[in-house]
Amino acid sequence: MFSRHKSGASSSPSGSTDPVAKAAEIEGSGTPSGGGPTGKGRPTPKRNVAQAANKRPLVPNDRKAATKAAREKAREQRNIEYRAMQTGDERHLPPRDKGPEKRFVRDYVDARWNLGEFFLPVAFGFIVLNFLFLSNATMSIVILMLLYGVVLLTIADAFLLWHGLKKRMRAKFGVVGTDGKKSYVPQKGTMMYAVMRAFQIRRSRLPRPSSKKHGVWPE
Repeated sequence: MFSRHKSGASSSPSGSTDPVAKAAEIEGSGTPSGGGPTGKGRPTPKRNVAQAANKRPLVPNDRKAATKAAREKAREQRNIEYRAMQTGDERHLPPRDKGPEKRFVRDYVDARWNLGEFFLPVAFGFIVLNFLFLSNATMSIVILMLLYGVVLLTIADAFLLWHGLKKRMRAKFGVVGTDGKKSYVPQKGTMMYAVMRAFQIRRSRLPRPSSKKHGVWPE
């Protein structure tokens, strides 16, 4: 009885073996039924693992070369911005000079005769006079008082500049409120931007004035 059962089990045809189990056995062993090697002999890495292996480190190994490259890039960017300030190219101006409001401020200041643009030459002249009359105490005091007077006049002129500029900017960039009046809040630093430009000699201003003459007011 036992021998007949054994012989029946052993005499079952090979084709009756479950093909799914056989395939799983072959895949798990990494070799086909003939015993030879198959594929690359190792499991295929997952997609995220392969992508992580292909990524380059953010910090290069050669820090000296990276620092040099960063300096070269910064120098190139400064050269581009300087050329833009010379030519008036809005696309490559520094961030502090970009935008229609900053352009309006520059055009308004450049169109106006400002006492500040004469301050440096006048102050230098007073310093020379002070050295010439250094031995004369009375003249030194007079020259010093005159210099203080010029400073006060330029400060008053800068105040008038900002008052007129803000009024013009409110008319151009202001938003009409519920009361029917335009309100405008200038960007932070706009006043100093205008005043510092007004205190520069006109031909040395950057970005360059869009007009070569005074009196050409922005629209």
